[in-house]
Amino acid sequence: MPPNTARRVELPHSAHPAVPNAVHAGKTPGGRVIRVSVILNRRIKLDIASLRGRQLSREQYAARFGASQEDFDAVRAFAEAHSLKVDAQKSSLLRRRVELRGTISAFNQAFGVELNDYQPRGEAKQGARFHAIVGAVAVPEALIGCIEAVLGLDNRPIATPKFRLRRHASPAANQNAGTFIPPQVAQVYSFPSAPAGASGGAGQTIGIIELGGGYNPADLSNYFSHTIGITAPTVTDVILDGGSNDPTNANSADGEVLLDIEVAGSIAPGAKIVVYFTSNTDQGFQDAISTAIHDTQNNPGVISISWGGPESSWSQTAINSMDTTCQSAAALGVTITVASGDSGSTDGGKGNNVDFPASSPHVLGCGGTALTASNGRRQSEVVWNDQASGGGATGGGVSSVFPLPVWQAKAGVPSAAAGGRGVPDVAGDASPDTGYQILVDGQQEIIGGTSAVAPLWAGLVALLNQQLGRKVGFLNPQLYPLGEAPFFDITSGNNGTFSAAAGWDPCTGLGSPNGQVLLSSLRSGAPTDR
Repeated sequence: MPPNTARRVELPHSAHPAVPNAVHAGKTPGGRVIRVSVILNRRIKLDIASLRGRQLSREQYAARFGASQEDFDAVRAFAEAHSLKVDAQKSSLLRRRVELRGTISAFNQAFGVELNDYQPRGEAKQGARFHAIVGAVAVPEALIGCIEAVLGLDNRPIATPKFRLRRHASPAANQNAGTFIPPQVAQVYSFPSAPAGASGGAGQTIGIIELGGGYNPADLSNYFSHTIGITAPTVTDVILDGGSNDPTNANSADGEVLLDIEVAGSIAPGAKIVVYFTSNTDQGFQDAISTAIHDTQNNPGVISISWGGPESSWSQTAINSMDTTCQSAAALGVTITVASGDSGSTDGGKGNNVDFPASSPHVLGCGGTALTASNGRRQSEVVWNDQASGGGATGGGVSSVFPLPVWQAKAGVPSAAAGGRGVPDVAGDASPDTGYQILVDGQQEIIGGTSAVAPLWAGLVALLNQQLGRKVGFLNPQLYPLGEAPFFDITSGNNGTFSAAAGWDPCTGLGSPNGQVLLSSLRSGAPTDR
């Protein structure tokens, strides 16, 4: 039977939720040309637990866990039968990606959907318009076993940055009181120093995912030389899927970009920083993570992500695809640190919700605290929660998508219908009132949010990799058995529904890092087969 007349069935888990906070603007014009990414299943299922901490070489990974040529050819034949072109440069067996280009009409017919345009409420600019589908994607029955996800038929904005600006009480007050430059936080948390004669993080690369905003190189030069007093790290841009380094003003997503670079870069100034700018869509997000993981030119050992959205706002197929992508990082020894959200236990929705991708069991979810310190010494630390005064609070809770991982079984995660994965895993200073002094578009700002904690931990991972002479890789199974010593346990405060407690809790995870002790623990507990 020809591919374009084959019996069609619904692609499992591909239903897209309704489009909130947007006005329907009519059917998407049939002649508009778009790109769509078909993500293929692996040749062999990847079971991270079976690796027992062993990290695969890129050659070992490619030989087993990419897509099969047979599946690739089947999808290509299907696409060509529907007048869709395959972009060979962006397609990859290793990354399990078939990149298609064609008209809306062709994609509607090929995947049994109807794309419609939407305008965000309150947005007057035509450029804010996006296309989306509600419902499931249909494919020929023979392709069901080949395809993991179809991304790009829906390009609604999928994530928000997790940073918060400090609300200044008085122009006359000392606006820096109680706040930090990032190296001061590193000192309080006893981050390990660089080896003699070396710069912290030398030989390492930190990848940063950005779904908007940008930075001016002059800001980085001024910040590192004048605010921190060090040479600025090398920063490289990788532009993907219509993304751009496009700085505008300090009230935009530029605050996220500069926070990420300046925190990570001042914690590990010897590390190279690579910023992957992509579009704020599930297609762009997945592509950026996949690109960073398989970037053999820059070879990041840790990737920091400070963007996300409630699990309920994603299609299940996009969640599955991004999680399997993060699985690849775990297999290759690439650590991923992710902000857990800034809207407390609700994550901005109804009831209890957790933020994705922080809820992926293959990333290190990073929650937030309010830190008080003096002369480089930690005095007190509580759960970050400013909601009573109209601010934010650390995200955390129990996933309704991912089951409880084995390594979290004894952590005391609250029971849930699905026995869900607990979020976050770790924490760090995030309150805007005890936040970070950051330079954004020429303006000095105090910024907090769990967005600060992801690059803080990414910088720490770069230091650990440098000291250990190896990549720590997938940290979660290593951290939970270590006991209390490598962490400063947070036992006071709440994020709404959940309260801090001894040991792991759904506000601050295992706690904030005691870096030098963590280094010693990882050194003594290193798997022998790494």
